[in-house]
Amino acid sequence: MPKAIESEDIAESTLVTRRGTFRAVAFRDGGAEHLAMVYGNPGADSDVLVRVHSECMTGDLFGSTRCECGEQLEAALDAIVDEGGGILIYLRGHEGRGIGLVAKIRTHILQDEGLDTVDSATSLGFPVDIRDYGPAAHVLGHLGVRSVRLMSNNPDKISALEAHGIRVAARVPLLAPPSQDNIRYLTAKRDRLGHDLPQLDHFAGK
Repeated sequence: MPKAIESEDIAESTLVTRRGTFRAVAFRDGGAEHLAMVYGNPGADSDVLVRVHSECMTGDLFGSTRCECGEQLEAALDAIVDEGGGILIYLRGHEGRGIGLVAKIRTHILQDEGLDTVDSATSLGFPVDIRDYGPAAHVLGHLGVRSVRLMSNNPDKISALEAHGIRVAARVPLLAPPSQDNIRYLTAKRDRLGHDLPQLDHFAGK
């Protein structure tokens, strides 16, 4: 079972957005403050459509084409609204697979010099991925959700959530079209990190 979130570490309110009205659940867990955006009335008895999204300032806020993060965030919110219910969990402190914003920008310099997204991080002395998905499992437990359909291309997210007591009934692909700007990044994610990205097989620009 996911651990309980203490009452002093959580706050909820209604949040009206251009997509509709959500329930915003802000919570403190793992040294950071995160946000769950709940749409509709996803029930504990159903396999709730869920996106666990890692913070990416450059992609989510500024529309960087170096990655697909911003596109995935938008697509996940659209899918949840189209479904009529679901949850998007925005995990802060996950910038650059957990290395932080300053280090991530430094990896961009190394990537421009030829290293891929993995080697550019490890060459600076960082692990490949240090993200913690425990907070996502904890807030799902708080919301009464035990089983999800997870929007992700990353199989590691499934095992991470299940290790914290959340059943993943299905993985729902969340595929962004590749471009010249992000094809090397996406290829490294597929070939070196095990992400399922079949759209790369048909990329005309490669």
